[in-house]
Amino acid sequence: MTQRLHKSDLGNSLRNLMENDPAFRPLAYFSMEVGLRESIPTYSGGLGVLAGDILKSAADLGVPMVGVTLLYRKGYFVQEFNKDDWQQEKPAIWNPAHELTLLPNRVSINLQGREIQIGVWVCEIVGATGYPLPVYFLDTDFEPNHPDDRRFCWNLYGGDNKHRLCQEFILGVGGLRILRDMGYMNIETFHLNEGHAGFLTLDLMREQGYYDSDKIREQVVFTTHTPVPAGHDYFEFGLIDSVFPPDALATIHRMMPDMPGVSMTELGLRYSRYVNGVAKKHAEVSNVMFKMDSVDWVTNGVHPATWISSGMRKLYNRHIPGWEQDPGRLVQALTIPKKELWAAHQASKLRLFARVLETTGKQLDPEVLTLGFARRAATYKRAELLFSDIKRFIDVTAGGKVQFIFAGKAHPSDNGGKSILQKIRQTAKELADKVEIVFIDNYNMEIASLLTQGVDVWLNTPMRPREASGTSGMKCTMNGIMNFSVLDGWWIEGWIEDVTGWSIGPEPSASDFDHNYDESLDAIDLYSKLEKKLIPTYYKDHEKWVSMMQHTVALNASFFNTHRVVREYAAKAYSIDFRGM
Repeated sequence: MTQRLHKSDLGNSLRNLMENDPAFRPLAYFSMEVGLRESIPTYSGGLGVLAGDILKSAADLGVPMVGVTLLYRKGYFVQEFNKDDWQQEKPAIWNPAHELTLLPNRVSINLQGREIQIGVWVCEIVGATGYPLPVYFLDTDFEPNHPDDRRFCWNLYGGDNKHRLCQEFILGVGGLRILRDMGYMNIETFHLNEGHAGFLTLDLMREQGYYDSDKIREQVVFTTHTPVPAGHDYFEFGLIDSVFPPDALATIHRMMPDMPGVSMTELGLRYSRYVNGVAKKHAEVSNVMFKMDSVDWVTNGVHPATWISSGMRKLYNRHIPGWEQDPGRLVQALTIPKKELWAAHQASKLRLFARVLETTGKQLDPEVLTLGFARRAATYKRAELLFSDIKRFIDVTAGGKVQFIFAGKAHPSDNGGKSILQKIRQTAKELADKVEIVFIDNYNMEIASLLTQGVDVWLNTPMRPREASGTSGMKCTMNGIMNFSVLDGWWIEGWIEDVTGWSIGPEPSASDFDHNYDESLDAIDLYSKLEKKLIPTYYKDHEKWVSMMQHTVALNASFFNTHRVVREYAAKAYSIDFRGM
C-alpha cells in the first residue's frame, strides 16, 4: 500500500500509521447521495456528483478517507414525457451486484419499535497513483427486515417526511455503526455533506457514554449547500417521538432544547467545529440567514479526469504535462495553439450532436453557435427565463444564428419544476420553424459529460442569491467552454467579462438577500448580450472567441477543481497535514 502513496508528502507520524495499519482512515465523508458514474444511479444532481468528485480527488491525492452513503435499488428515476409534455417517472432499476461488492458486515438499529438490520456494499475508487478509497453504500433491503423497512433503500428522495427521517437516521447512526463494525476505530473527522447525516452526532454521543457537546464538535465538520430556507430538512418532535428509540430520543431532546423540532442544518451548525458554504457569496448569505458570522467557504470544484473530453485530455497532456496530478498547471493553457484547441472542441461538439441525432432525430449544425442549459429543474433556476419575451427571443436568435440544447429532471413532487420542463418542450415545438431547440430526456452523468464538453456556451439563469455554488459550468471550463450566467454562486468568483465569459443582469448587491430586484432586468440583459456580444464574437471574431476559451481553462479550470477543494478542506477543516497534496 505504501507504494501507492506520495510518501514524501506526508508527515512522519501519519505515514507510520498508514504503513502499520492499512485500515487507518482518519476521515469519513457522509453524503445522502453520491454520484460516481451513471451506472450507479444513487444521485439526483449536483450534491451527489460533487460528493463523488471530492471522493475521486481524495483518492487521486492519497487522502486516507472513506465515503458513506445509502444504496437506492430503484435509483432516482428514469424520466419520460407523456403526450402533453408532462414529466413521468419510472424506477431506475439496477443490479448492485454488477457494480458493487456486498460485504458480510451487519449492524442493527431500532426505528418505530422495530429492529432493522443494515448491510453494506462497497465500491472502491482507485486514484491516479493507485491509492484505493472505499465508498460504502448502506442497505436495508433484505431479510429478515420488515417489508416497510426494506423500502428505505429503494428510492432517493422518495416517500413522506417520516420516510426521510428514517433514511437520515439510517445514514447517520447506521453509517457510524457500520464503520465501527468494519474496524474503523480511528476516525478523527466526520464530514457531513449537507445535514442529512446529522444524526451521526447522536451515536457519537452514545459512544462516549456521557453528554459532552464540545467533544462531539471536535469530531465533526459540516458543509451546507442551500441558501433557500425551504431546502433544509426539518422534523417536528411529534414525528421524531413516534420514530426514535428511547435512548436516541432522550439525547436529541437534550441536544436541541427548547425547540419544537429538529432542523438538520441547525443540528450541523451546533455540533460541528467547522462550517462552510460552497462559494464566497454563499457563505455571506448563510451567515445572514443563520444569524451568525462563523460560516466559512470552500468554493466547489469538479473532478478533472471525470469531466474532460478525451480530445482535451490529449491536448493538455501534450502541452501541459503533469496537469492531471496538479490541475493548477492549467494556467499554462494560454500557450496551447488556438487551432488545436478549436479542433478538439469541434470534435466534442460533433460527438454531442451525434447523440442528439440518435435520441431526438434532430440534425444540428456544428457551425452554429450552440448554447446549453442542463440541471435540476427547480423553479429558482429559471430555465424558462430565455423565453420570457418570445418576440425578443425570436428577433435575436432566428435565422439559424443560435441553437439550444436543454436537459434536466424535476423532482417527482415538484409540479413547478415539471411545468418549466413542459414549457421548454412546448416552446421548442412552437418555434420549430424559427429556432432550433432540443430537449434531451433522462438527464444523467453521461449526458452531462457530452453537453459540458460539446456546447459552445453554458447558460445559467438562477434567481439571486439562491445558487449556492453550481458545478455544471465548472465542468464546461475544463473543456474550454465559456459561461453566460447570472452573477451568483461560483460565477461571481470565476467571471471576468469578455475574458472567461459573460454576466447576466446586475452585479450582486445587499438587496439580493431579500430577493428584492427586478427579474426582468436579467432577461433584458440576456437578450442584449446574446445579440451584441456572443453572436458577433462567435461569427466575426474567431480569434477572440478561442482566446476566451484559453482564458477559461487558464483562469477557471485551474482553480475550480476538486483537487483544490480537497486541499482546502485538509488545510481548513480536517486538521491533518497533507502538505504535498
